[in-house]
Amino acid sequence: MLNNTPRSIVARTLPRISSVVKGTRRAAALNSSTRTGVTAAASRSGLSLPATQAASHVQSRSFATASEASYTTLQSSAHKPLFDKILIANRGEIACRVIRTARKLGVKTVAVYSEVDANALHVRLADEAYCIGPAPSSESYLRIDKIIDVCKRSGAQAVHPGYGFLSENAEFAERLAQEGIVFIGPPASAIVSMGSKSESKNIMSAAGVPVVPGYHGTNQDPNFLQQEASRIGYPVLIKAVHGGGGKGMRIVHSAGEFHDALESAQREARKAFGNADVLVEKYIERPRHVEVQVFADRLGGCVSLWERDCSVQRRNQKIIEEAPAPGLSPELRADLSAKAVAAAKAVNYVGAGTVEFIFDNDTQKFYFMEMNTRLQVEHPVTEMITGLDLVEWQLEVAAGNPLPLKQSSIPLVGHAFEARIYAENPRNNFLPDSGQLLYLSTPEPTHIFAPSVAEHSLAAPSEGDEFTPVVNTSAAIAPVVRLEQGFEQGAQIGVFYDPMIAKLVVHGRDRTEALRMLRGALEEYKVVGVSTNIEFLRTLAGNEAFVRAEVETGFIPKHHKELFPPIPEPSHEALAQAALFVVLRDHPKPTSPSPWSTLTSRRFGGDVYERIVTLQSEDANAQPMTVHVKSLAGGRFDVTTRTASGERTFKGVSAHLASPTSVSTSLDGALLRTTVVSQRPPPGVPASTSPNTMERLHVFHGAHKTTLVLPSPKWLLSLGGDVLNAAKGALRAPMPSVVVEVRVKEGERVEVGQPVVVLESMKTETVLRAPVAGVVRAVACKKGEMVEEGRELVDVEEEAKA
Repeated sequence: MLNNTPRSIVARTLPRISSVVKGTRRAAALNSSTRTGVTAAASRSGLSLPATQAASHVQSRSFATASEASYTTLQSSAHKPLFDKILIANRGEIACRVIRTARKLGVKTVAVYSEVDANALHVRLADEAYCIGPAPSSESYLRIDKIIDVCKRSGAQAVHPGYGFLSENAEFAERLAQEGIVFIGPPASAIVSMGSKSESKNIMSAAGVPVVPGYHGTNQDPNFLQQEASRIGYPVLIKAVHGGGGKGMRIVHSAGEFHDALESAQREARKAFGNADVLVEKYIERPRHVEVQVFADRLGGCVSLWERDCSVQRRNQKIIEEAPAPGLSPELRADLSAKAVAAAKAVNYVGAGTVEFIFDNDTQKFYFMEMNTRLQVEHPVTEMITGLDLVEWQLEVAAGNPLPLKQSSIPLVGHAFEARIYAENPRNNFLPDSGQLLYLSTPEPTHIFAPSVAEHSLAAPSEGDEFTPVVNTSAAIAPVVRLEQGFEQGAQIGVFYDPMIAKLVVHGRDRTEALRMLRGALEEYKVVGVSTNIEFLRTLAGNEAFVRAEVETGFIPKHHKELFPPIPEPSHEALAQAALFVVLRDHPKPTSPSPWSTLTSRRFGGDVYERIVTLQSEDANAQPMTVHVKSLAGGRFDVTTRTASGERTFKGVSAHLASPTSVSTSLDGALLRTTVVSQRPPPGVPASTSPNTMERLHVFHGAHKTTLVLPSPKWLLSLGGDVLNAAKGALRAPMPSVVVEVRVKEGERVEVGQPVVVLESMKTETVLRAPVAGVVRAVACKKGEMVEEGRELVDVEEEAKA
């Protein structure tokens, strides 16, 4: 654990953009912004400066106090200096994102961390770091008292809340104000008004903006809420009043599902936001999710930074976003922006906020949904099309300065996508995963911040509405790739927090170019150690309906068959390369002149080394595949692959290990350098036919990842016992989780489908239900306990059939 003492800025550097970046690309990265100063240029290029040199380019500053940053009218002519030091009350990629902008501006940063985050990237990037408690967020990142204490100890003058955790907590904003600490966000009153889904809908309804039919009142009696659901008509959506990010949200299709769904939503909301209140709305079957980024200062200024489309979601949470929203007419874009700005002004909003709308594809009508009173996860796509740094805007506004630009000066150039890289298994209902990032190789970013696009902005007609930008999709802009990440290779993705690893952001002259860039960047993204959604995102980005922008929130279930095609049999090329990797690894090239090492192909049974490598897919029921490898002189091999569909022979293959994770081969005249990463089973796990108890080989070839398993030998299986041959009624943890609730006791009778255990992993609840009708024979877990993947939790003895 790190000591709770300040660390020197010299010891901390931003993640470097690889020095491999070539001429024009590097020039574009360095010259893309209109900002001046050696520090800004160094930050943009990924270079770090010594503290003394950086300081010479930063003006001496006093900070804006809470009184100076009050919500009274200020003189716009006097530009207030930024803060000397801010605390970031968050973790992961958003904490790193704020640190990068703060460093660019010469503002020192203070990180807070839980015990499991002691070695996290945001802790190492910040100038100071303080531990605030154990892993559960309720004991660390949600502890207002501990964060205020760190502010006092460190001398931080303001707090950036990031998103999630305390970012939309009015009590937190009020407590900071009482302590004379600036909250980099809206006033508490706006958080209460617009952070509450119910109150915000009432405000919008009074303003004449249509809202989705539903119950937005304060009565939280379960029976009353079910009556309201019946009145509205199923399907309905239960949604946490003080929520966001898809947490505390459940779709209910019938009255019989209502009470279980309500309890689950309330429990999840209470843990995530400290408030279990919900609202009930009509669930629109074919909606689009379109949101408007607004920004307001304390001087009465408020602008729209245009809209984003975030329609493609899973578990009610966004996974890919784009800006601007495709297919909107100029009139609709102007109408959405005007109403969003009006909503912000109605509550005297300050800072960055997002007004979210549901657009009904069937009726072509839009409805106000909610307002998020914070910076959104997907803010980088807005930065790309406007060329702005929204975190910098937040710091300027929090210091009491006016908005840097007026509405008429805000550009809209090109098109941007953001893909969220999650530790999850899309083929297992997107269940979150956890574990160590054993291997991480990412596409090479061209920029850290959004390059300026002002020179490509087109002036609106003099008679046009100020909310009707002229979208420039023909500008000769250089393609941009950004990577917002909070984890490095070797980092642990735990069960206590959201499973997002990183955000991949691209920008091109139009949607077609940006989408092509996204597909290319995803092909370069390689992760081993946890399941990810990268392959799914690649498939999504190439889906014909998505390419045509036929988006809706139900896109994934609607196109499930195309998005989840049958997993093909591994190619013969992939099998050959995997087997050669194993052979070369197990029989490395000799480094000494000893005959016992130089004659590796000599054996007592003959002069030629031959080996049959057995491989199988992760499907334990799939037929094994074999690869016959025969060594030849001069480091060449004959390789024969055999699968259920056929056989193929590669003659005279040259092969060598280019690195511990890379094999270089020539197959049928094609020179290939393929990444192959070995993942050993966890220590102490008994051998079985389950893939996670065997060595796995992750082969990255072309745009695809193939995972192959080296089966355990039969003698090892007999010693370890096959842990998957459990009784029919056994319930096992599908992932590393925390037990939230155990609903049965030993000896209790259960029916098929009855909820038995509730688990939580990465802030997502999973309900395990009885697979058979019978009697509970054993309960091997308790509330609050951490359980590993595959652990047996409850065993139900199936009742004898008559």
